[in-house]
Amino acid sequence: MAYRVVFHLNAADPDAHRKALANIANLLNELPDAVVELVVQGDALDLVLTGRSAAAAELDRLQEQGVRVAACANTMRARAVTAAELLAGVSVVPSGVGELVRRQQEGWAYIKP
Repeated sequence: MAYRVVFHLNAADPDAHRKALANIANLLNELPDAVVELVVQGDALDLVLTGRSAAAAELDRLQEQGVRVAACANTMRARAVTAAELLAGVSVVPSGVGELVRRQQEGWAYIKP
């Protein structure tokens, strides 16, 4: 059975970012075959911005393990952020909330650290 888990991060606090990434790493240690997506929206956008992320190295390690990281286009538009400003490997979804709803409808477990 393949576990599918979507993490939701919308807090500005860099400590919350690190804790969320640690949760993902812990999950992958226990369930290494889990499919994991991190949806970043709102005040958490700095986590995925070049030159602003306090956890870019941790995020990169998780991406190397197959974690998909998705930034909310609505948040990007509201903050005048372009895709070129995102860390390598970060994808853009039209709406963070929409992505969370889609994933949950598809049966993914939802985690909000």
